[in-house]
Amino acid sequence: MAIRGTGEGTDYNVKRTTLLLTAFFILSFFSLPTAFAQVHVRMRVILASNAGPDIEPSLRDVHKELGSLFSFTSYRLIRDESLNLSLHQPARIIGRTGKAFLEATLVGQHKNVAELRLRVVREGTEILNTQVRLFSGRTVIVGGPRHGEGVVIYAVSANF
Repeated sequence: MAIRGTGEGTDYNVKRTTLLLTAFFILSFFSLPTAFAQVHVRMRVILASNAGPDIEPSLRDVHKELGSLFSFTSYRLIRDESLNLSLHQPARIIGRTGKAFLEATLVGQHKNVAELRLRVVREGTEILNTQVRLFSGRTVIVGGPRHGEGVVIYAVSANF
């Protein structure tokens, strides 16, 4: 007849607990990039109109895309903002008059794709609500609301 001492059961429980804690910390370590995901976004706000043939030099990199998507002759950069977006933490760009804002939210990130929700609110009314997928180093063009004789266009690019 074998008699098991109290030390053997305790050693087994300690080993089991240590193994479970180790597994938990390893899994937590690999999920940290998702939990603390951060994407650097460049948001360019462009006024497009037919008031002359002007295209600002700072928009040369997106000129072909603008011309293929829109039929305007003038593209003027109104604003160029850099945002560091964290998962589900909206960042706002307030318009010059204070009556409108653009809100960008990182809603997901998977390997080489970031998903952003873009909202434009003017005088308390949501006038644009869309979601875009961005590849690192690429630019997405989003047509926005009317503004005077033209429209506002958003050129969104990201690095992560």
